[in-house]
Amino acid sequence: MIYTVTLNPSIDYIVRLDSLKTGITNRTNSEEYYFGGKGINVSCVLAELDLESTAFGFVAGFTGEAIENGIRNDKIITDFIRLENGISRINVKIKAEEETEINGQGPHISEDELERLLAKLDRLIDGDTLVIAGNIPASMPDDVYDRILDRVSGRDIRIVVDATKQLLLNSLRHKPFLIKPNRQEISEMFGVEINTEEDIEVYANKLREMGAKNVLVSLGKDGAMLIDEFGIKHKAGVLKEKVINTVGSGDSMVAGFIAGYEKEKDYSFALRLGSVCGNATAFLSGLATKAKINELLNKF
Repeated sequence: MIYTVTLNPSIDYIVRLDSLKTGITNRTNSEEYYFGGKGINVSCVLAELDLESTAFGFVAGFTGEAIENGIRNDKIITDFIRLENGISRINVKIKAEEETEINGQGPHISEDELERLLAKLDRLIDGDTLVIAGNIPASMPDDVYDRILDRVSGRDIRIVVDATKQLLLNSLRHKPFLIKPNRQEISEMFGVEINTEEDIEVYANKLREMGAKNVLVSLGKDGAMLIDEFGIKHKAGVLKEKVINTVGSGDSMVAGFIAGYEKEKDYSFALRLGSVCGNATAFLSGLATKAKINELLNKF
């Protein structure tokens, strides 16, 4: 079974307008909403790839209920902790001349509620996959990722971590199966400027030396690079199509990589499917769909 953890899910409310003027009432041209959070995004794309997952995390209030009901289907088992107070956050994405985002803070999560989440991890068994993705809410301790990974230590579980800077670095002692930094995050982690493909390869290998089994580096318009557990470099480009939305592309890549490895146990195929899923999301207003993934697979 694949398990995803989303500590601070959201409803992403997207509004489109010709121009945004402060200090007056603005009228939208269109609106959309999506259920967000990096782990949730991974679960949703896995479902499009016909893989079942269980979604862990925290939800609160009427927005939390909407998130839970909105993502639940025959491929996604929702098993969230329902918080007593607050509401799950709403993130406002304004798409006008420039893109502006206003992200909500999210509800307070108590120590007891965190312990309830950690207890759910005890059901994971050898061969399962655990995906931890995204930043942590302000109300949670800085070591929450460590506590999650400590809870599953001693079992043969594939750990996937998609987080920034110190959260990711702290996870390396747990020898995760996969981490997915981008070029900018690698620069920040090592305090260096990444200019070339050779630079990326050097620092991806450093991350492997520090504990990561596989390092998948997303490179935006330049595609992606994987340094696998054997030190072999794999590369993938991007398809030429109009980019509509980049939110969730990285999460979609993670989902595709996991699905590709589950199906073929081959890193080249895993990178290919991951890249296709990332592209599919970029070319749609929401996350990658089965139809779009299959269409792009024939081109990639």
